Amino acid sequence: MEIRGVMKPEFNEVLTPAAQAFLAELHRRFNHRRLELLARRESVQERLDEGELPEFLPETRQVREGNWRVGPVPHDLQDRRVEITGPVDRKMIINALNSGANVFMADFEDANSPTWANLLEGQLNLRDAIEGRIEYQAPDGKQYRLNQRVATLLTRPRGWHLEEQHAWVDGVPMSASLFDFGLYFFHNVERLRARGTGPYFYLPKLENHLEARLWNDVFEFAQADRGVPVGTIKVTVLIETILASFEMDEILYELRDHIVGLNCGRWDYIFSFIKKFRQRPDFVLPDRGTVTMDRRFLRSYTQLVVKTCHRRGAHAMGGMAAQIPIKNDPEANRLAMEKVVADKQREVGDGHDGTWVAHPGLVQVAREIFDAGMPGPNQVTRLREDVSVTAADLLAVPEGSITEQALRHNITVGLLYLEAWLTGLGCVPIFNLMEDAATAEISRSQVWQWIRHGARLDGKRVLTIELFREIAAQELERIRTLVGPERFAGGKFGLAVKLYDQLITDEEFAEFLTLRAYDELLTLETPP
Repeated sequence: MEIRGVMKPEFNEVLTPAAQAFLAELHRRFNHRRLELLARRESVQERLDEGELPEFLPETRQVREGNWRVGPVPHDLQDRRVEITGPVDRKMIINALNSGANVFMADFEDANSPTWANLLEGQLNLRDAIEGRIEYQAPDGKQYRLNQRVATLLTRPRGWHLEEQHAWVDGVPMSASLFDFGLYFFHNVERLRARGTGPYFYLPKLENHLEARLWNDVFEFAQADRGVPVGTIKVTVLIETILASFEMDEILYELRDHIVGLNCGRWDYIFSFIKKFRQRPDFVLPDRGTVTMDRRFLRSYTQLVVKTCHRRGAHAMGGMAAQIPIKNDPEANRLAMEKVVADKQREVGDGHDGTWVAHPGLVQVAREIFDAGMPGPNQVTRLREDVSVTAADLLAVPEGSITEQALRHNITVGLLYLEAWLTGLGCVPIFNLMEDAATAEISRSQVWQWIRHGARLDGKRVLTIELFREIAAQELERIRTLVGPERFAGGKFGLAVKLYDQLITDEEFAEFLTLRAYDELLTLETPP
């Protein structure tokens, strides 16, 4: 194994010889299957580009119709009514664990910019949090320490599509998924078990049950290697791709010894809907702000998650409230909180067993709604047999307008997020919403889709590349005013503009903006 990242002395506590040997073995056993599954994604995309639409698989009908249930849910995952998510920096971990949420999902994926320092320091931070000795002192002298009672910890590794360019095995880069999972599991499985909990994970961006099967095989090997029972690892899978919504039973079945639930990853789900049907003019989505959870394709998918999970004894987790408290504008804050309340009331009413928030200030809001609507620890016994969802429901394209205002918003959010990501921040507040890679993906994929299919802004001007660049230049000047000349000059805005322009104007759609931006990130962090 070859480590290509700069090794600070403390990083040796994570990348020990034994840990490296474990990572190398994960790579050698499973990377070839990961690459095969990524190639399969490409072939599926080709068929979608040719006009094929997804369907419930006839070859797995037995699984969908069978009478089986997932394994037992641990005591500390029985009540997950409020979960908070965020990156793995030290202050965030302390605040999230102290937030009053039931669960904190420490995120190596969409809320994290994968600099080498962020990844390794994140692993150290989580180790210290598990041991209860994590502390942080802010530049202003404020001290942060863990409360006596903290949230249950889950960790989200990066998706199958990403590689870790700082860690190579046998001459090729490691899977980022295996790197993140392997280090966390290797170092913390016994620490967690000793504290009456376990190594719990969120799995992102699965597209089918074969990808879930690969994770299951990884878990079986890892548990055997460390001498712990099968089922010690527990996972929740994010249903955040349109293809996975057709294989929810199958994903639960493949992971049945380890899975405890599914989550409605709504923002990535919308992005996936755009991405998978990007060549079809009849699948063009309207303004991002109008694609709300009451739209047929989204409401159908979330209700199907509840029905599928509860039939199998698994938890059905609701989606993210991206709003954040607005301290300097009471009226704007009231309107934002009204949206959160309505969203969470819909979820608890539909039968979800918990929900996500992005900011500690929303924990109590969400908790009060779930306390009122869900007096028990969960709603798994609520089977929702009244729900019937067809392929047509999942593929129903919402109607709506495409406006210049929405285009400008998408461009500004895309540029601000990309610039932050390139400076090492993967989760940033923009216009009173917490934006991460998933929400930024909607913003850039919509613009690509609108140009590709000649959308008319406000029913008038056709959106061309030339018009996009004209408006992008105007929005860049707006950003300069927004952040100030000093911040603008010292930031990575020039690089962000270059990357965003490439992502929007390339004939071929880039599968993930983070794949394209990662190459630039590596260049930026390489020492002179």
